[in-house]
Amino acid sequence: MTLTTPVAHGAETGRVDLASLVDQLPAGTLLTDPASTARYSHDEAEWAPWALPLAVARPATSEQVRTIVRWCVAHEVPVVPRGAGTGLSGGANSVSGGIVVSFERMAAVTRIDPVERLAVVQPGVVNDDLRAAVAEHGLWYPPDPASSPWSTIGGNVATNAGGVCCVKYGVTGDYVLALEVVTGTGELVRVGRETAKGVAGYDLVSLLVGSEGTLGLVTEITVRLRPARPAEQTVVGFFDSLVAAGEAVAAVARAGTVPSALELLDRHCLTAVNDWKDLGIEADCEAILLARLDGPGAAGVAEAEAVLAAFEGAGATFAARSEDESEADAMFAARRLAYPALERLGPVLTEDVCVPVGRVAAMLAAVQEIARRHDVLIANIAHAGDGNLHPLIITPAGDDEARVRAQHAFDDIIVEALACGGTVTGEHGVGLLKRAGLAAELPLAVVEMHRAIRRALDPHGVLNPGKVVT
Repeated sequence: MTLTTPVAHGAETGRVDLASLVDQLPAGTLLTDPASTARYSHDEAEWAPWALPLAVARPATSEQVRTIVRWCVAHEVPVVPRGAGTGLSGGANSVSGGIVVSFERMAAVTRIDPVERLAVVQPGVVNDDLRAAVAEHGLWYPPDPASSPWSTIGGNVATNAGGVCCVKYGVTGDYVLALEVVTGTGELVRVGRETAKGVAGYDLVSLLVGSEGTLGLVTEITVRLRPARPAEQTVVGFFDSLVAAGEAVAAVARAGTVPSALELLDRHCLTAVNDWKDLGIEADCEAILLARLDGPGAAGVAEAEAVLAAFEGAGATFAARSEDESEADAMFAARRLAYPALERLGPVLTEDVCVPVGRVAAMLAAVQEIARRHDVLIANIAHAGDGNLHPLIITPAGDDEARVRAQHAFDDIIVEALACGGTVTGEHGVGLLKRAGLAAELPLAVVEMHRAIRRALDPHGVLNPGKVVT
């Protein structure tokens, strides 16, 4: 993996007079003290390059965002949008001489419409806060990345985030109906619509979702909602190898059952979570699969039995329907806690490859071989039901040789995922860490299409430069 520090774009720090921007914004909107701006300078991507920005802007309205972008265009200053900073690809990392736009002050759920089953939110709304707000109306917002207690809807839109439930219910983009956006020319526009159907014009909403702030700054999001779900059932399977767990995932798919969640954790994850939080989950296996099913009544029971049979048929050493809801919740809590638990062991370089479900077992075997070949510790968590794997490469703090080996392992995992017919990122985005992987995945003609779209929507080249495609 080759990482290069983004080149300063336009003005260098200290060569731009911010006074004209300060005069156009309310007091306290801009932060310039390095002690304050440092915490806005990067996301959670390990070893992705970043630099202190010229300033951090914290707008409270869409008009203020437009003012900031127009000023940046006029002064050739890069603009880097930021949600909660939970990203894992470097997509929110600042560049020298740029302005980071933090949406922390734009955190209102402005409308919930139970009749049309939609909500209108500002980008700084935390995912779990939106889910709680719509639940009061008997509604549900399905996208639920593992970072849902902290990540924001704006950030979820930027990367088209998925999560635990996406195997059955889809990703963020499946729920975005309309967007308000500040363009690369400083215009404030709306795209999309609130109707259940609509095909007038190009689908600009889908173009903007997942664009990581390179095509516009999203200032408002209209999302589709679903009715609240019936109670879920949980099936747990313990396996003596990662490959057997992967084969069980394919067996569930062959059975025609679609769980609302099908998650994998390996022994390293379980041990780290138990050592940290003492959840009391046995870790005397190489991997566990956690399935949840929300079919109603007898249909739900039949689904659970089908998953149980698939687990047992694939060689589970133990499999059962959980009769204890608190026990099931503890296991899914372990899934969400796995990443922060592993971070306690040392720097974690996080992968996000996605392969066809039938290739999950082969990909897990390849990851194990890569770990052996490069002498690195790789823990595995996965949204296994849709083939989205998150190998977590853990290195001792301050060990430069281990860091280099980890980066080589990162590159090899991408190569193996592409060989399996997969993609370099399922939900974390390209950012900085996956630019080389994206170039390997896409034909040159398609890369040029990306560049042409970017030039059209960001003609001045100020929107999140150096990210995704350059």
